[in-house]
Amino acid sequence: VGTEFWVKLSVSFVVFGLIVLLIFPMIGRWFFKKVDDKISQYIFVLVMIYLAALLAELAGVEAIIGAFFAGLALNRLIPHTSSLMNRVEFVGNAIFIPFFLISVGMLIDFKVFFKSWETLEVAGIMLVASIGGKYLSAVATQKTFRLTKEEGKLIFGLSSASAAATLASVMVGYNIILSETETGEPIRLLNEHVLNGSILLILISCTISSFVSMASAQKIAEQDNEDTVSGNTHEEENILLALNYEATVERMVNLGILIKAHSNTENIFALNVINEDKNESSVKNAEKLLYSATDKAAAADVKIQPLKRYDNDVINGVNNVIKEQNITDIIIGLEDEKGFSPSFVYNLYNGYLQNDHVNVLVYHAAQPLSTIKKYAVMIPENAHKEAGFFHALLRVWNIARNSGATIVFYASETILDILQKIIKKANIEAEFIIMNSWKDGEKTAAELKEDEALIVFMAKRGMKSYIPQMRLIPELLNRNLRNNNYLLIFPFSEFDENDVEKRSVGNHDDFMEIGNVIKKIFK
Repeated sequence: VGTEFWVKLSVSFVVFGLIVLLIFPMIGRWFFKKVDDKISQYIFVLVMIYLAALLAELAGVEAIIGAFFAGLALNRLIPHTSSLMNRVEFVGNAIFIPFFLISVGMLIDFKVFFKSWETLEVAGIMLVASIGGKYLSAVATQKTFRLTKEEGKLIFGLSSASAAATLASVMVGYNIILSETETGEPIRLLNEHVLNGSILLILISCTISSFVSMASAQKIAEQDNEDTVSGNTHEEENILLALNYEATVERMVNLGILIKAHSNTENIFALNVINEDKNESSVKNAEKLLYSATDKAAAADVKIQPLKRYDNDVINGVNNVIKEQNITDIIIGLEDEKGFSPSFVYNLYNGYLQNDHVNVLVYHAAQPLSTIKKYAVMIPENAHKEAGFFHALLRVWNIARNSGATIVFYASETILDILQKIIKKANIEAEFIIMNSWKDGEKTAAELKEDEALIVFMAKRGMKSYIPQMRLIPELLNRNLRNNNYLLIFPFSEFDENDVEKRSVGNHDDFMEIGNVIKKIFK
């Protein structure tokens, strides 16, 4: 092995990394925009992983390194709460990981354990070096960042496991033959004792990691459950999808799954109001829409409760369900072709927004959520003084956490200061830009690029953050953002009498408590 080898390996590895990390995301984003079929999307992910593994071998490194790089490249294109991620995790946990463990077990030569103590000695040294080193690192991290004892244990548990990468590196050394003995047996860079010792390291470290992580995580969860801002209960979250058009069902379901709290597994409702007199919907159409919604949610391992409502007026039907099910958030989908039609705007301001205790989200999807790179979030002045501001802000935080997209906040200095304090409690990838006037925000919205989306915090007349220019937002969106995703969020304007989080979100000056609320609701 000379200089030429290392130069060749370095150059080939850099080329391999650039191809996978730069070109693969571009191909993936294009594919997910063009293909909606879930099976085809899953096959595409597998093909990209195998292709990256092949490129890694051509570059002179192990195939597992290629699969790892493919995961890094495609991770942002697959939302953590999506049906595609659910399929990837299921197949990985049910097939690939068991087969990997079986293949590792079959590498062990049990005769070596009985021939000498060298294998156990090597394994002991590797265990002390690996487990001991990671334990000291976890303790140092805990002390540096002033974490609790259980959080320090969790860091140790999550970092202590040694698996595929350890085996890959040992196998490389095992397969390198330096010379041969007089009897013709190969002399390897890493002998059988090291190989078997590394397998023992994998077995013991993975066992320790599993038990330590599980125990510490349970204790942390119990502590969080006992230490909420308002008392002993978490914020109630009931999300309603008002379905009316078949083309918008999947998009609304995906958004509902994206914005929900992780702990909310059953309180998502899909509603279709049946009004046969006006031909707005029929029983068969309602059943079709609701089945489609529940089916798509089930693919992501999320349960949606379907609701059919008979009412002479669609708005009245929706409002009655909001009261009956104690809805906290309602999502309304826009048709691509129509956008904000005059009739929709009228129903929005004179119907849906009459509910003072509900966050109203109006959603337009021109492309899949997984292909969005960046969200521009416009927040008007005094929005932080609204009763529902921090509840609505949770939805934006969940979008960032579950999609991995960058959030760019455009707001006044006062609001940006609040957001920066909150982000210390619940970190997301975010940027902060001062918006001196609403007109500056409108200019930014009109100049959005491809694969960028807009989120606007709105208000209705009479609210502290309302400005007359908000009435022109629908026209602006129809004119400039037909090919972009956008979401209008109308935070609720009054507290529900039964709202257990009233103290935490009503006092906007108490930043520490706001951060705790956000941190706990994201659990």
